[in-house]
Amino acid sequence: MSDKVIFMIAGEASGDLLGASLIESLKVRGYKNFIGVGGTLMMQAGLVSLFPMSDISVMGLLPVIKKLPKILLRISQTINAIVSSSPICLILIDAPDFTHRVARRVRQIAPSIPIINYVSPTVWAWRPGRAKKMAAYIDCVLALLPFEPEAYQRLSGPRCVYVGHPLLEHDFAHKTHELEKIHNVFIIMPGSRIAEIKRMAPIYGAVVELLQSDIKDLDVVVPIAQGMQQLLLEETGKWSVPPRLISQQEKFTYFEKGHLALVTSGLATLELALSEVPMVVAYKVSLIEYFFKFLIKVNSIVLPNLIIGENFVPEFIQDRATAKILASAVKELLDDEHKRCQQIAMFARIREALIISGTKPSHRAAEVILEYLR
Repeated sequence: MSDKVIFMIAGEASGDLLGASLIESLKVRGYKNFIGVGGTLMMQAGLVSLFPMSDISVMGLLPVIKKLPKILLRISQTINAIVSSSPICLILIDAPDFTHRVARRVRQIAPSIPIINYVSPTVWAWRPGRAKKMAAYIDCVLALLPFEPEAYQRLSGPRCVYVGHPLLEHDFAHKTHELEKIHNVFIIMPGSRIAEIKRMAPIYGAVVELLQSDIKDLDVVVPIAQGMQQLLLEETGKWSVPPRLISQQEKFTYFEKGHLALVTSGLATLELALSEVPMVVAYKVSLIEYFFKFLIKVNSIVLPNLIIGENFVPEFIQDRATAKILASAVKELLDDEHKRCQQIAMFARIREALIISGTKPSHRAAEVILEYLR
């Protein structure tokens, strides 16, 4: 099997981690030749990357417009590489604005190549018509969230299989059993992208300033998103209470100790939920992106809320994501032990909803992919 190429494309740090685990699972099953686009982790696992993943790692209308010439060049380069390498499978991981353009063209040029989409686009929340269109060029979607297969069936999309969320491969400790929570540890996560950090970090700094008189010996901890250390140093250096910047390796240790978190909506909310850290969630986008808010079809943008189907984690979006409002929400969660316990009780339901017995998500994903390789 070693001469058979599997082509993989990832466009974000979370996708790089996901892709690396999938490569290891496929290697165990005899596949050794991986070409495509990925980050450091996928390359360490054995991927030969055509170009730096950062070339396509953009989100939002304005950043995409700014990088459009390079993105178009990379799309063309990737399509040519797929066709010339004749892979036995094409696996797309996140970054649908890039990967789906590649997939549509590959399906036209080389229709016999199976195309698997690992990480579903949010068709259940935004532009649901995409699901039906995907059926023309995607053979199977590997879903990370348990409600996604039903959404694809309802929207006439391609086959969709829930394989489990990769966070389940991490051994989350239960704080209430393992460690005493430390009241003054306040975790802040401004985001994993440049635009998010620049937009949210000043607001969170102002929240810290408003809270420092309410929390004795306030210990602010900020995990460093991949490649964002310098930017976080610059942004948090302006805060009245200097935070401690910690590595991704240290992150879960502090999640076990953390009493409370203020976090930008994204995967981090699920990490905190599985670590049983009560949280307040915020999010802001550019004015142009916010103009299209009426197209969003869900009542929450917070993953724990979506999984349970209840808005139990407080979220503050756009005009409501102000320092004063967020500080008030954080203070309320600090002072009201009943509300903290309510969140923690709901987090247990999230774990139950996500778990698939018997195998790791990356192994389950590999087994579904093997159906198409055979």
